[in-house]
Amino acid sequence: MTLPPRSVTIQEVADLAEVSAKTVSRVLNHEPGVHVETRNRILKAIEKLDYQPNVNARGLAGDRSFLIGLFCDKPGDYLSEFQAGAVQRCRESDFHLTVEPWESDNPEIGRQVNTLLRQLRLDGVILLPPLSDHSIILETLAQKSIPMVRVAPRLETSKSPSVGIDDYAAARRMTRHLLDLGHRRIGFIVGRPGHGATDERRRGFVDEMQFAGVAIDDSLVKVGNFVYAHRSVCAEQILRSATPPTAIFASNDDTAAAVISVARRIGIALPEQLSVAGFDDAPLATMIWPELTTVRQPVAALARAAAELIIEHSPRRRGWPEPLPHRLLDFELILRGSTAAPPSSV
Repeated sequence: MTLPPRSVTIQEVADLAEVSAKTVSRVLNHEPGVHVETRNRILKAIEKLDYQPNVNARGLAGDRSFLIGLFCDKPGDYLSEFQAGAVQRCRESDFHLTVEPWESDNPEIGRQVNTLLRQLRLDGVILLPPLSDHSIILETLAQKSIPMVRVAPRLETSKSPSVGIDDYAAARRMTRHLLDLGHRRIGFIVGRPGHGATDERRRGFVDEMQFAGVAIDDSLVKVGNFVYAHRSVCAEQILRSATPPTAIFASNDDTAAAVISVARRIGIALPEQLSVAGFDDAPLATMIWPELTTVRQPVAALARAAAELIIEHSPRRRGWPEPLPHRLLDFELILRGSTAAPPSSV
């Protein structure tokens, strides 16, 4: 019978590198304070011996599980890109990511989250909106003393670390782009109520219109809820109004795509008769025609930043460092073929 190959131990790595096993462990855990020359010697020993650290054993031996939870509400392009960025950052530090979808309006969510936390020993949790403002989840994580990083929170933003972009400024800039093209009758499709980023985008649109002295027709402002059926209904209501707009600003790219689909179905030419702008710069933005003018937010970079905050945060510390870290990343206006000057007759 062939015996399985013997596993290399951390002590063998330490002996070859002429250091202590504790120093090897510090390098494996990406802890600071190890001299560059010593770190390189350990890494060479690991490669030479083909040492494979046991993540489970590593977690049992210390106070970290090397497991981060990503709590989300709805799947979609945003989640896919965010997950990819978080996974990449976790792998760089030998962490693992578990994605846990929740229905935010489920009355059993508190019990479900508690069950998960009993089953998994998480080093921290990343909360995507609208869960980043879900009172039951926030309270449950706080009671369990599990570090959390919230993405684009709306409420009590000073109580926990967060990452995001300036959604308000981004919405103002996109609205300004439409105004500069000459549009004055502009529709707006709001995203999910209570969603922090959505609220900021709507506020940015309203404030920029008011700053420009342009009246907002309330009949052209609809709540799309980030659900395709709702988006299409909103788009049709706006486009079939007595005096339709020459431009529509949608709170995300999926909603903008629904507007384009409805416009084509009822015979409206884009961008000759209607300009459409979105938000996020999801892959969909370049899969439709005309390609979508939108706000690009660095989703993968946001994910990396959120994961990094948890990875660098040691549970041995008493709470987060002061002041609490809040990372605001840059956005970019991406101009494509879906926006143009309004018809000369307007």
